[in-house]
Amino acid sequence: MILFISDLHLSFDKPEITRHFVHFLQTRARQAKTIYILGDLFDAWVGDDDFTAPNAQIRRELKRLTDSGVTVYLQRGNRDFLIGERFARGTGVILLDDYAVIDLEGEKTLLTHGDLLCSDDVAYQTFRTKSRTLEWQQNVLSKPLWLRLIAARWYRIRSFFHKQKKSDYVMDVNQNTVENLMQKYQCTRLIHGHTHRPARHEFNLNGQKAQRFVLSAWNDEGGSVLCFEDKK
Repeated sequence: MILFISDLHLSFDKPEITRHFVHFLQTRARQAKTIYILGDLFDAWVGDDDFTAPNAQIRRELKRLTDSGVTVYLQRGNRDFLIGERFARGTGVILLDDYAVIDLEGEKTLLTHGDLLCSDDVAYQTFRTKSRTLEWQQNVLSKPLWLRLIAARWYRIRSFFHKQKKSDYVMDVNQNTVENLMQKYQCTRLIHGHTHRPARHEFNLNGQKAQRFVLSAWNDEGGSVLCFEDKK
């Protein structure tokens, strides 16, 4: 069994989501062969040296899961892109690049968080390019942890109000970008999160049937999981 989840946005002020995720890791996740977390596991990540709640608990539970034999892959999202190798070593998860291609039920499948698909949001894409540079990240991570935590909270508040000013069109994926990427990676299936608009889209791609699965965000009532049976 192969499971896909994304957009849990775990944080200190969302204890119910943390509780649901820990329960998932201790139960259903143990029955899986592989789990893919496609970004925004955390609502904010200010560095691998942050062990404030719920980070320490989540690290322990992920380590227990990977030690049990379940393979866990993690793609970084727009909220937790500073997750690094220290986190990976401590949890046993395997970090993925922004785009990853896997064989899923015999079909080449492209995995990504989803923010790169929202190419109409020019302001965000400009910031994304800047924030992924080594210079920018080293500058941020050189600051004291307490300052990074305050800055992250301020950024979340600012982001919330900025989103109120953006149209649904700008906040969603660009279909041309979707198709161009799928053609580039020669995939007929795409799985992503980010937009919080769970759905299964079917369309034509160069004369072939193509699919785009959008994962849902988790909330206080729990979260949905996309499941594929492992036929190997």
